[in-house]
Amino acid sequence: MQNGTYKGRLPDNPELPEFIATAVFKRDVFSETRAGYFAGDPEKRIIHRLVSAAPRWSRPLAWLLAKREIRGLKTVRGLKGVPQLIGTDRHGLYRTWTEGAPLHLARPTDLKWYRSAHRILRDLRRLGVTHNDLAKPQNWLMTPDGEAAVIDFQLASVHKRRGPLYRLMAYEDFRHLIKQKRAFAAHLMTPTEKRILARRSLPSRIWLATGKKVYNFITRGLFRWSDGEGTGDRIDREGPAITAALKTDARVKDVALTVYSLPAKGVGIYAFVETEADERSLRARLKGLQVELIQPVAHLPRRADGTVRDDILRLIAMNQMTELDGLLAREPELRPLVEALAAHRLNFTDRRMTELEG
Repeated sequence: MQNGTYKGRLPDNPELPEFIATAVFKRDVFSETRAGYFAGDPEKRIIHRLVSAAPRWSRPLAWLLAKREIRGLKTVRGLKGVPQLIGTDRHGLYRTWTEGAPLHLARPTDLKWYRSAHRILRDLRRLGVTHNDLAKPQNWLMTPDGEAAVIDFQLASVHKRRGPLYRLMAYEDFRHLIKQKRAFAAHLMTPTEKRILARRSLPSRIWLATGKKVYNFITRGLFRWSDGEGTGDRIDREGPAITAALKTDARVKDVALTVYSLPAKGVGIYAFVETEADERSLRARLKGLQVELIQPVAHLPRRADGTVRDDILRLIAMNQMTELDGLLAREPELRPLVEALAAHRLNFTDRRMTELEG
């Protein structure tokens, strides 16, 4: 693991216990997000955002984002429904784990969730904090008790003055919550909320016409992010030929194909191959067929009738570790096999594919 070289990095913190990582949830050009626990307390789950794992070329910006998150989390310390900052060191930050299902999977239809979400935003506003990234359903959670929680404060702002910029950003946070409500519980929309969404503010329209295009160019072009819109029909169109080619190797027992979000746009094919062969020999069988990721596995997860658990493989391929954790909590007998598959997964980004969320 490389140490950060950005001169504004955080100092060592000898007061923090040893962190023991149990899983990598996400990896991008700004950090690596690990789940684990502090030595001596394995029952308390912790999140470690490892900023020093960022590539050298992006590390200065990665540290700037990390310090925004740290400042935001320090300001909201003690609030219900937000992560709690535990500590920092020269590698990044540690925060509490928030139990819950991401909004695009939980799809709450109960008014209780939306009331608690509004309460969180009112609390943030009282402290002069705007989140600035609530258009992403992944940043909203539904906790086990049916209430809302917000995560990922990398883009959060702490405002000393309640001027026009602050009011605009706070308004946009509320507007994005209303958009989530329209997507998952349109029947709960109030006339006022409908009017707000029917007409964008002037700054919002300017952003869409200018800043959003620049943002997309940077994230999709330079940093190669994507939400994977448009899954197409690659599995239907290319899958049979790929499966047949891989099975020409006598060591291949079975093949399961799924898709994941590619950089910029579109989807890639992720092949889980039940075999003792290595990836290189499997690729030699494809003869020009395009498969972005191939993961040889000893055993595929299966249902009682023998069919492959494609729902599990899809979560692994799309790096949806939080959702996978929830599934394993419901089906603990699968945990040893599935955790072994997830530990060797080949995709560490968390870009969504909206057409697969149903």
